[in-house]
Amino acid sequence: MGTQESDEQARGTGRRALLGAAVLGAGGAVLGLSGTARAAGPGHAGGGVKGLPRPTIIGHRGASGYRPEHTLAAYQLALDMGADIVEAGDLVPTKDGHLVCRHEPEIGGTTDVADHPEFADRKVTKVLDGVSVTGWFTEDFTLAELKTLRAIERIPANRPHNTLYNGRWEIPTFEEVLRWQTEQTRRRGKQVWIYPELKHPTYFRKLGLGLEERIAKVLRKYGRHKWNSPVIVQSFEPTSIQRLNKLIDNPLVVLLSGADTRPYDFVETGDPRTVADLVKPAGLREIASYAQGIGPTLDLVIPKDASGNLTTPTTLVRDAHRVGLILHPWTLRNENPFLPADFRKGTAPDAYGDVFGAYRTYFATGIDGVFTDQPDTGVLAREDFVNG
Repeated sequence: MGTQESDEQARGTGRRALLGAAVLGAGGAVLGLSGTARAAGPGHAGGGVKGLPRPTIIGHRGASGYRPEHTLAAYQLALDMGADIVEAGDLVPTKDGHLVCRHEPEIGGTTDVADHPEFADRKVTKVLDGVSVTGWFTEDFTLAELKTLRAIERIPANRPHNTLYNGRWEIPTFEEVLRWQTEQTRRRGKQVWIYPELKHPTYFRKLGLGLEERIAKVLRKYGRHKWNSPVIVQSFEPTSIQRLNKLIDNPLVVLLSGADTRPYDFVETGDPRTVADLVKPAGLREIASYAQGIGPTLDLVIPKDASGNLTTPTTLVRDAHRVGLILHPWTLRNENPFLPADFRKGTAPDAYGDVFGAYRTYFATGIDGVFTDQPDTGVLAREDFVNG
């Protein structure tokens, strides 16, 4: 297992099986797991994933409905609003190899880089996962240079109120996030969980900036690379998760986009399978051999019709649970454009719809948690659902 420590090597497959049972938490009984397996989870470290409330409320890029995403302020507010886990952050590398938190390596839409004349000549066009993208890219900046930039709201048409905070906060590094996690755990008297994502691993590996080795090194430096560490790592590329499975013992999650899409690592290696293949029982069994969960788009849980209304739930929740996988779908947002058509109110792009009704419908499918841009809404929706 590469650089795994000897005690972790000894656990091998058994460790992964127990971790899967622990991640399932209270839902283990529903899935027919033995009492012994459930008890063997990471309850010895403050409850582990097993101790998190369910459905779990995950602050998507922080409380990004209220603050510019992937800033320490957005992460902090997510915790203050009751999020069980904070997605801190989407990880991309700098030119000098540091991991920083940005939604994408292109930062023209999430920072004030366009206002910096000293970086005007850094604007380029690149092919990112087969798509031509023009802008400024983190891999062309040193960390010191990125620290001169400030975050801005990514979708101002939907969140004009967030533009109030444009220019206030800098881009955090992953190491800063881990130190923030330590401090917040101490202050709050309970373990704070984070859920980082590796962005475009194949793209960065070709540039000589492999993400898996970098996150493994940082997690080991802070002692958060173990099977009961409060860090869940995710990626849209299954081979990236397979690589991580050999480097760290953290809970791992494969993200899944639209049914007719192909993970980009599959495109590069010639694997013909689509997400539709991965969500079939055979595909889920394969994922369960190296990961503990999946992060499907909500449309894979309940598809929409041509008008954007919800239809009948798929069997994904049942099928994933049968092979021991948790499901953390993405993303619930309060604003009309992001809701199923049957839950929208009015036509304003920044008006809120019947998001509580949407939460109730998705929770009823048996999902284990959900990513949300408004964690306070998610917490209230969970209270309503749990209390009947």
